Amino acid sequence: MLSVRAVRGLRDFVLDVTLSVRCGETLVLIGENGAGKSTVLNLISGILTPDEGEITLGERTLFSDGSGIDVPAESRNVGHLFQSYALFPHMTVSENVAFGLQCRKVPRPEAALSVAKQLAAMHLADLANVNVGRLSGGQRQRVALARALVLEPELLLLDEPLAAVDMRAQGAMRRELRDRIRNAGIPCIVVTHNLRDALELADRLCLVEEGRVVADGTPEEVLGMRENGFIASFAGR
Repeated sequence: MLSVRAVRGLRDFVLDVTLSVRCGETLVLIGENGAGKSTVLNLISGILTPDEGEITLGERTLFSDGSGIDVPAESRNVGHLFQSYALFPHMTVSENVAFGLQCRKVPRPEAALSVAKQLAAMHLADLANVNVGRLSGGQRQRVALARALVLEPELLLLDEPLAAVDMRAQGAMRRELRDRIRNAGIPCIVVTHNLRDALELADRLCLVEEGRVVADGTPEEVLGMRENGFIASFAGR
């Protein structure tokens, strides 16, 4: 279970969000560009620090201004997939996936076995020794997801996970992503501007406006709020 209460002053407004995600549940954040969705992910993963609040994951407190707790990003065991995928272009597929394990000083034989299993699960075994710069958008997406999942994270954060994937491949990739998320059995938060992503990935939808959650419910409930200008536009695409 992830529980978040986070406040942070931004340039145009104060972000103030409260949300929770159960194990095995996928929460999708939607809203206008600049509403604070990616900032929420960065606060949870530890890239940014809240001005105040508390973030807990299972039995662990990741951040608490009242208790003076701020666990470093590398110690939170959170898988964070960025919109750009943030892969190392000079490395091969297997080297990218193994990078986090090396940072954790996992013994090389154990790391190699974990990487091999993850590449097989993501249908990347044949590309293990290929430089990531030669891959398609869909293949890079799978490498980035494999790199996040090989660490066996307790939480998965995905920022526009299919934005770089060719439109023709998005349907298959979306189904594959949904299956991988559910098989992981951990809380997951997805940021997207894509209606199909929201409909096919979300157990719950949150609408974020100027740093605040203004709607939280099932996709049907939130997308039914046609009186909201963003929802009317988003659901009408």
